[in-house]
Amino acid sequence: MSEKETRESGGSPEASGVTVSDIQELIRRKEEIEAQIKANYDLLESQKGIGMNEPLVDCEGYPRADVDLYQVRTARHNIVCLQNDHKAVMKQVEEALHQLHARDKEKQARDLAEARKEAMSHGLGQSQDLSPAQAFAIVNSISLGSPASIAGLQVADEIVEFGSVNTQNFQSLQNIGTVVQHSEGPLNVTVIRRGEKYQLRLVPTRWAGKGLLGCNIIPLQR
Repeated sequence: MSEKETRESGGSPEASGVTVSDIQELIRRKEEIEAQIKANYDLLESQKGIGMNEPLVDCEGYPRADVDLYQVRTARHNIVCLQNDHKAVMKQVEEALHQLHARDKEKQARDLAEARKEAMSHGLGQSQDLSPAQAFAIVNSISLGSPASIAGLQVADEIVEFGSVNTQNFQSLQNIGTVVQHSEGPLNVTVIRRGEKYQLRLVPTRWAGKGLLGCNIIPLQR
């Protein structure tokens, strides 16, 4: 999925047809670019640790004889090009996640409306809808542009479910870490926000910051 295709399909989330496989392919491409960038930096390091900015001439203005000037110039050029490619791919990942999240929110809203209608038809009224859900953790910080931020998590969200982790089986934050490390796609996350329940879809992935989520979660003290 090219950047052009992403822009042209951005009018309606339903029409965009973004899938988890599309996002995984973009992430694979991002990781491939990162590996190429590292390889070029390693090459520069092997050339007397010359880096991106050190001069290629000696104190008398002659080309340095202690490094392979062709390799150094080529590696520097490759790094600049690859960094531009990396920025473009990251933008595509963010746009694709936004589209997937928007489509999921629409589906969740429809599913919730249908569930409420069915509950009313069975005489359950609002008693089931208002039954308090027990949260086991709370979000106390989120980094801008992180996977958590893109998924729609907000500070003070109380977590009811995080993938397979819920109130019944939660023991420590290591449970969430294990789910994140072994996830092979989006995680369904249910939160309580200002008294209302929200269902989000979070895709753990590497990004510009630390970790795979970009948020801090702490156990909820009852």
